[in-house]
Amino acid sequence: MRLRNLVHEEAGIWLSQAKIALLVGRLAKRLRHHGLKSFKQYYELVINSPEERIQMLDALSTNETRFFREPQHFELMKSVIFPKWAEEAAAGRRGRKIRILSAGCSTGQEPYSLAMILLDHFPAASGWEIEIVATDLSTRALEIARTGIWPMAKADEIPSSYKKTFMLKGFADQAGKIKAGPEIRSVIRFFRMNLNEPAYPLTGKFEIIFCRNVLIYFDQRGRERVVRRLTSFLSPDGHLFLGHAESLHSMSDCLRSIIPTVYVRKQDALDDTKS
Repeated sequence: MRLRNLVHEEAGIWLSQAKIALLVGRLAKRLRHHGLKSFKQYYELVINSPEERIQMLDALSTNETRFFREPQHFELMKSVIFPKWAEEAAAGRRGRKIRILSAGCSTGQEPYSLAMILLDHFPAASGWEIEIVATDLSTRALEIARTGIWPMAKADEIPSSYKKTFMLKGFADQAGKIKAGPEIRSVIRFFRMNLNEPAYPLTGKFEIIFCRNVLIYFDQRGRERVVRRLTSFLSPDGHLFLGHAESLHSMSDCLRSIIPTVYVRKQDALDDTKS
């Protein structure tokens, strides 16, 4: 199917034969929107319209996420990584700026969770500077993330102390909703990024890169390509976090696992990881 191949070419997302029904179901709305009668007509529209390609990928994106998803990752940061940073900063062996990348951030719960835990451990009042870069393929998901407003039910996922410190409760026309407070909003920058692009619009290095539950949509070759590109932005002693269903057994040349789904760079590996 030409549309399936186009999605793979554009975004690296591989839809198996079993997922053709999903593609058809989600894109049927785009056909109705444009008054088209066939997927052949829609294909002709998409290949000639960069704007519609974005809409197509939005329609196919699965934006499943929640606050503090995969708690073992946050526990590792609190118990191992953060104490090491604090010790090194106190000894003058590192600066007090922390940069984190949340790739495939969906509707924002992941980067806001990171903002809460980081600001709790490294407050600005102690001289720390936090920067979180959050990206996603879906413009629709990013719009929700930038707004930072969710149904109140989502608040149950947030530890009570963080909820009290960093979140706002909606009133009047916002009743039944929660909103990210100004402190955590101020440290996050959102923008669209396609992980299948040959070059990423990123600069500098990141101490932590989250790319969780994203690689499952790529084929083996695509996964390796994305990981190598991301790793080129990982600081020498940085950590790469993947989702619980993802592993990098085929990339033992450049990364080693410290716990399942968390990786560090091998000392000799990669700064020429742009291939």
